[in-house]
Amino acid sequence: MATGRKSMHGCFCSDDMKSTCLPASLRLLLLLLLDMSCVAPLESNKPNFVLIMVDDMGIGDLGCYGNTTLRTPNIDQFAREGVKLTQHIAAASLCTPSRAAFLTGRYPIRSGVAGVARPGVFIFNAASGGLPSHETTFAKIAKQQGYETALIGKWHLGLNCEHGDDHCHHPSVHGFNYFFGIPLTNLRECQPGHGAVINFFKYLPYKTLAIVLVTVAVLHYCSILTIPRWLVWSLLCLSLVFTALLGGFMMMVPYMNCVLMRDHGIVEQQFTAENLTQAMTREAVDFIESNSAKPFLLFLSFLQVHTAVFASPAFRGTSQHGIYGDAVHEVDWSVGQMVNTLERLKLRENTLVYLTSDQGAHLEEAQHGSNGIYKAGKATNWEGGIRVPGILSWPGQIPAGVQIDEPTSNMDLFPTVVHLSGASLPEDREIDGHDLMDLLQRRVERSNHEFLFHYCGAYLNAVRWHPRNSSSVWKAFYFTQNFDSENATTCVHTQICFCTPQFVTYHNPPLLFDLRKDPSETTPLTPDTEPAFESIVSVMAEAVERHRRSVKPVESQLSVWNLSWKPWLQPCCSTLGQLCQCQH
Repeated sequence: MATGRKSMHGCFCSDDMKSTCLPASLRLLLLLLLDMSCVAPLESNKPNFVLIMVDDMGIGDLGCYGNTTLRTPNIDQFAREGVKLTQHIAAASLCTPSRAAFLTGRYPIRSGVAGVARPGVFIFNAASGGLPSHETTFAKIAKQQGYETALIGKWHLGLNCEHGDDHCHHPSVHGFNYFFGIPLTNLRECQPGHGAVINFFKYLPYKTLAIVLVTVAVLHYCSILTIPRWLVWSLLCLSLVFTALLGGFMMMVPYMNCVLMRDHGIVEQQFTAENLTQAMTREAVDFIESNSAKPFLLFLSFLQVHTAVFASPAFRGTSQHGIYGDAVHEVDWSVGQMVNTLERLKLRENTLVYLTSDQGAHLEEAQHGSNGIYKAGKATNWEGGIRVPGILSWPGQIPAGVQIDEPTSNMDLFPTVVHLSGASLPEDREIDGHDLMDLLQRRVERSNHEFLFHYCGAYLNAVRWHPRNSSSVWKAFYFTQNFDSENATTCVHTQICFCTPQFVTYHNPPLLFDLRKDPSETTPLTPDTEPAFESIVSVMAEAVERHRRSVKPVESQLSVWNLSWKPWLQPCCSTLGQLCQCQH
């Protein structure tokens, strides 16, 4: 029987080779090839990643999650070929913190991408906040592992710090070799006729000003108070100047915020949204084709279906739900293009494809988005705001046609990508996500998430507990946002729900639900209806305290200062005299 030895790479090399008549140089070459054969498969078998995030799409918008009036055949087929997660949770219910958590695998409070100021997201390109450069994203780790990386679409995690082109928060700082998309978000101002998000006039205290003016006029008329004429004219002129400046600033918002970039250069300012999904799809297909011979990571981050909703001419009028449904149809088409491209290039079996939404549908916008049976929507931590689609497919590695009802998080993609890319998790920071592969490949039946913590801005809003010895999923709210009426589930007076004290109601004891029995969160439990109420609430309170001790204070990237518009940080492709306008 032949004996042998292990090479330095673990290959078995037969001692019989010593007795052959091959020249020494050839024997050495054969030994080297044997050693390399143990290494090469590990490198060549690194999977590709296509990570798809739709903006503000509700879990009830997709056929595979129960929708019967929108056509999403490509996504539905994609779900049949892989695993569908039914309790997939966004780490935040607003764009900026949710995306920070997705990229880093950490609650946004840990990176400072959570604040106490309204609105809780970046609304200016010329803000100084953003995802800190010391945070580690899955793209940064994949790049270190030899992956080509690209972000195509929406970023919404900052741009500049100290001057208008330092790009300290740019996607390239966080591991993306290529960027084609918008650094902010798709605001109403970016499409003519869709209204305005940044409308400072609505915050002016008109009633208070009117009362003061009438009171002063009456006192002056009664000779109780004498007002010099020059003072009246001065105040009037100041008011006119202030109004003109404010109005002029609001007129410039589309040019300041609606910016399309390729890498570090501006392509369009103001961008035209109508055919942008088509352009993004072409860019994504080109990236996959150009990197088909090496490992790649593509983050395709749709602008749709965020307000202001748009669709290209080919998809207008194709749905029963107006422009919103048309946009969902276009997203489905684009997802189909990604899968078809992978199949055409014979990359499908070596690519993990993932689809999700950054949070639930924005119900206050009345755009016909659906969160299914789940309560409320975007900007809330009711299930409609944070329970999002979660579909993963990897033929040959992940079983097809499987549904998993265990709690998972969009933070779980970070450790999953890190592990599959061949890297190790960072040990110098808390990672809140868990590798999904054991769950997806059915090696385990239960999620590693015993507790999940739900933040509204920087405020801990609710906690979810899946006991290890129970099928129950308990959820406790420490405060809830005030809806317009007792039966409503929208904050219609504020266009979006806020977390600050004047907009919420605190609960002591907390509102408690068992999501297995009451997924729509219709009836809070009480000590009378749940005998274990006190012990459940106590266990969750202890978990909250442990979690809070693990959160280290950091600078808030969403403070009033970091959210504020700063003219010296404004990206501009032309002179201010041309209103920063260009079409390249």
